[in-house]
Amino acid sequence: MIDVKIFNVTVLMTNCCLLTDRKTGKMAVTDPGAPNEELNSEIEKNGGKLEYVILTHGHYDHISYAKQLAEKFDAKIVTGEKNNEFLSNPTLNLTEKHRLSLKPFSADILLKDGDKFMLGNTEIKYITTPGHTSGCGSYIFDDTIISGDALFCESYGRTDLPTGDDAEMAKSIRKLKNLEGDYRVIPGHGPTTTLDHERKYNPLMRIL
Repeated sequence: MIDVKIFNVTVLMTNCCLLTDRKTGKMAVTDPGAPNEELNSEIEKNGGKLEYVILTHGHYDHISYAKQLAEKFDAKIVTGEKNNEFLSNPTLNLTEKHRLSLKPFSADILLKDGDKFMLGNTEIKYITTPGHTSGCGSYIFDDTIISGDALFCESYGRTDLPTGDDAEMAKSIRKLKNLEGDYRVIPGHGPTTTLDHERKYNPLMRIL
């Protein structure tokens, strides 16, 4: 089992999650879009056992603190294989558009659709959920989905940015809808929700 604590980082209020495996105390952080002292303190307070920095996709508000955080705690950066290009491309990660500076970097572990890895004693599954970008993915563990900017509470990710695609977004929302059972969903921004709630009230998911 994994405990989740959410930190809102960046001016866009990105949901950056600290994941802690209950049995081993090993930790991971998802989508660290900006430095956060409270996050760093929490990691250090719990022994500094940060194993992974996990990225759902490659926009600057989800990746800008990834490399520094990984280096600080000797953690590995994990993302989908189609997202790796975004980490070093200022057009794709939108730093060029917003006149921001981000040193290019690469992930240590690249995942394919359906790949699984362990955080302590807990299995995490990666699934591709493109549409917002071609490199978007979601992570599933226990009763939780970290959906990045694919699925939001009663909404879904915009598709008008580089590599965005309406048809791919529809496929991804259908893919999430068709998962068996209910899950807590932690999106990239905004409030958490549940998959059953989205099946009933999400305007795109309802019609798929």
